[in-house]
Amino acid sequence: MSRTELPLGPGPDSGVTTTPADFGYQQELRRGVGTFASFAAGFSFVSILTTVFQLFGLGFGLGGAAFFWTWPLVFVGQLLVALCFAELAARWPVSGAIYQWSSRLAGTTTGWFVGWIMIIGQILTVAAAAIAVQAVLPGIWSGFQIVGGPGADPSVGSPTGAQNAVLLGCVLLVITTVVNVFGIRQMAAATSFGVAVEIIGVIALVLVLFFLPERGPQVVVHDTGWSGHGGYMAAFLASSLMAAYVMVGFDSAGELAEETHSPRRTTPRTILRALVTSGVGGALLILSGLTAARSLTDGKLAAGGLSWVLTDRLGGVLGRLLLCCVAVAVFACTLAVQTSGARMMYSMAREGALPFHRHLGKVSPRTGTPITTSIVVGLGAAVALLVDIRQSAIFTALSSLCIAMLYLAYLGVMLPLLITRIRRRDSGGLPEGVDETGRPLFSLGRAGLAVNAVAVLYQAGMTINLVWPRAEIYDLTGDTWWLRWSAPLFIGLSLAAGAAYFLARRLHRRIELKHVPHTHTEPPRETEAVAEPA
Repeated sequence: MSRTELPLGPGPDSGVTTTPADFGYQQELRRGVGTFASFAAGFSFVSILTTVFQLFGLGFGLGGAAFFWTWPLVFVGQLLVALCFAELAARWPVSGAIYQWSSRLAGTTTGWFVGWIMIIGQILTVAAAAIAVQAVLPGIWSGFQIVGGPGADPSVGSPTGAQNAVLLGCVLLVITTVVNVFGIRQMAAATSFGVAVEIIGVIALVLVLFFLPERGPQVVVHDTGWSGHGGYMAAFLASSLMAAYVMVGFDSAGELAEETHSPRRTTPRTILRALVTSGVGGALLILSGLTAARSLTDGKLAAGGLSWVLTDRLGGVLGRLLLCCVAVAVFACTLAVQTSGARMMYSMAREGALPFHRHLGKVSPRTGTPITTSIVVGLGAAVALLVDIRQSAIFTALSSLCIAMLYLAYLGVMLPLLITRIRRRDSGGLPEGVDETGRPLFSLGRAGLAVNAVAVLYQAGMTINLVWPRAEIYDLTGDTWWLRWSAPLFIGLSLAAGAAYFLARRLHRRIELKHVPHTHTEPPRETEAVAEPA
């Protein structure tokens, strides 16, 4: 049977206890992720403290105070996507979630390209997360501004800020790579700690800023702070990129499914909890920042973002203390994104689908983790930073580009899922079954088709919005054409490079998956729960 002919099911029932053997794989990764750690993986990838602090100034500068409304709009769109992902995570709890789901829904050729795009997007996202330290550390202590000295401009839009961001980002990547190499328990513990600190920091920050209001929450109904001209709709769409940048990665819990206890039951819930918690917390964070900022029109909020609000309103000691919470969140975010990318690469490599797959598909018997993929993702992110060390205009483009690729990969799952639902609407679209406790798997039921259809429309529209060649996003120099068109150019070149490799391997008959007959197994149907070992 060819890769493109593989059906959705059926397959043999595998029992209620979920193991990789249900899908044709050996249990090589160690199960060390509990419910909170699974939630932490998705929440850390979203990481509202990291991304809102990093990108608040961008959203406000593009759309003024009314950019707040882009947050609930993006949240609703992504919630529809997360609901569909939760269904898939319950049925196929396998590492490399996006790649695995797309392969089962649309055939392994489509799945390969979706996985390829996802890997590149995740590596770029690791780089974008790592440079967020520049928005935090110099505000805690001026000594962290190493390039140019403490008196230099720390903004990533300046030459000294950009070079310092690369330096600090590379140091952070070394630390997160070491943690990833040590093992899943260390990674889960570090991420869980980071999430606990982040949640406490968000609550404290929101409460403190709401108690220091300069204006009421009605500020969000006006475009105060927007300095553009002409119609506001274009500015509103551009400012929505801030929310789009933030609310991705909730599927990371699915990447750790083979390392999670009771993944059919745990993963769908943690995917949704990660997004909902982030959506509510981020909305309150943005609103509190807008109400507490001393001025919305002097340009400081657009330039300095929430870091400026903190240091300006709270003074040195308390402001720096809360910035320390943000620094921990940046670490946890970078760690979670790197882990997710490493598992995606490992999932494809163990099926012989990537260059050097014999090395990338190995799991260390000592740590139970794919050490090589963790190192490769970290090195890839460092290279992405070092290549751009003298081009400060690239950092905004990098943030938009990496998220555009993630949205494109998500669309590579959502569209095939919609087609599957339409073709199999008489049978419900997706196979049913039970989780590890004997309860029915998470399902949208009859609402699934409508939810999926709207989610596809949202994903397609936001993908176009993300790659649109806006000068204020992709070309801060104002006169570099290749920067302005960098998103479609980079995505096109990535697909071309992937196609060249794919076709070359296909011609030599080396790209066939090792576990093709096993990768489309239906979820278990037994009604009696089987206890899963701790």
